[in-house]
Amino acid sequence: MRSATKAITRLGEFIAAIMMAAMFATFILQVFIRYTARTEWIAKTIPIFDPNLYGWTLEFCLVLWIWLVFWGSALIVRERDHVSFDLIYTSVSPKIRKWMAICSCLVISAGFLWVLEPTWEKFYILRLKRTATLSNLFGDWIRVRDIYSIFFLFLLSVSSRYAWRAWKVFQNGAEFEKVSYEDLLTDKNKTLPK
Repeated sequence: MRSATKAITRLGEFIAAIMMAAMFATFILQVFIRYTARTEWIAKTIPIFDPNLYGWTLEFCLVLWIWLVFWGSALIVRERDHVSFDLIYTSVSPKIRKWMAICSCLVISAGFLWVLEPTWEKFYILRLKRTATLSNLFGDWIRVRDIYSIFFLFLLSVSSRYAWRAWKVFQNGAEFEKVSYEDLLTDKNKTLPK
C-alpha cells in the first residue's frame, strides 16, 4: 500500500511539474508577445507574432493554475505539510486527542462528500458555457465544466484521505502520526545524497 501511495504521489508530482513548466512557458510567451507588440513592424513582418493571436495565454495560465492547486492538494500535499494550530490538540491526553482526530477527520470527509451533489448540479449547467479564448487554441469542444472538473478529484481524494486517516487513528491512536522536527531532519537526510 505504501509503495502504491508513493508511486501515485511521484506521478502526481511529475504531472504537476509538467503543468508548471507549461504555465511558465506560456507566461514567457505572453511577455515576449507583449513586448514585440510595441513594435508593429514585427507583427507585419512575421505574422505569427501578431498579438491578436495570443489572447488565449492569460486564460490558459489561469486554467493551469486552477489545475495545479487542486491537483497538488488532491495528490501531493501531505498532512504534515499543512499549517495547523494545535495548541489544544497537543495539550490534551492521548485518548482525547485520538477522538478529536477521528471526529475532525470524519467531519472533513463527510463535508467534502456532502458538497459533491450540489457541485455536480452547478457543473451540469457549466457544460453549456464555452471559454472566452481557449477555443482559439483547443477548438470549440472545451467547456467551463472541463476546466473545473479537477475539483471532483480534489473532493474525492481529500475525503478518502481523511476517512483513511480516521481509520488509522482509530487503529493506532493519534500518536502514530506525530511528526517532530527531528523526524523531518532525519527524513531529509535519508533523501539527500551524502
